[in-house]
Amino acid sequence: MTISVNNIHFSYGSRKALNDVSFTLKTGGFHALLGPNGAGKSTLFALLTRLYQLQDGEISIDGKSIKTKPAELMQQLGVVFQQSTLDLDLTVKQNLLYHAALHGISNKAAMPRIEAELTRMEMAERMHEKVRGLNGGHRRRVEIARALLHKPNILLLDEPTVGLDPQTRRSLNQHVRRLCEEDNLTVLWATHLMEEVIPEDPVILIHQGKILVDNKAETLLQMASTDNLTEAFHILTESDKQEGAK
Repeated sequence: MTISVNNIHFSYGSRKALNDVSFTLKTGGFHALLGPNGAGKSTLFALLTRLYQLQDGEISIDGKSIKTKPAELMQQLGVVFQQSTLDLDLTVKQNLLYHAALHGISNKAAMPRIEAELTRMEMAERMHEKVRGLNGGHRRRVEIARALLHKPNILLLDEPTVGLDPQTRRSLNQHVRRLCEEDNLTVLWATHLMEEVIPEDPVILIHQGKILVDNKAETLLQMASTDNLTEAFHILTESDKQEGAK
């Protein structure tokens, strides 16, 4: 299932957050949305998930505008936001049952899905524990399991590994990549951490509200004349070099 963003502009008062942003995600692939903090990634996620209303431009899923069929199309999305939205005083199971109910899934129908997703995330044995007692990595695993309960075709993750240790970041990243392969899931993974990206990944590099690159990650290496993705990211997003990177 494809998701297309066309000519998006968005402003907070006089401050322009997104300026003519366009891209298309291919079905069943891992895509990285790159950009430094404040580049516009979270604003874009808020528009994709309809937390914010579009001011100008179009977002469509499989050719259908989210303006005309919002409820139907939002069912196709699973979302993991940068800030955790789990209820700390409920158990893992209770959090997931609540999410399932919001999508019209009965407890009876939800339980096999909950057990299956938690097992895939290696969290089944923590089902009856309160979220407050889980570490950051385990909470993220629960949020990914929750995002997949209603069987979406597209998974959006906004800086999902912020605050996690390198080993946990790598484990979550690898798991989401497996979901692309196993479930033909279309993934948009927003990050400013280049170690979460490999040269073959399709990437969208956004800086100061504009897209600088919409290509494979290896293109960043060529543009920055380096063989190190982290170094390429920093070179291309330095303000004084932005004009040369366009």
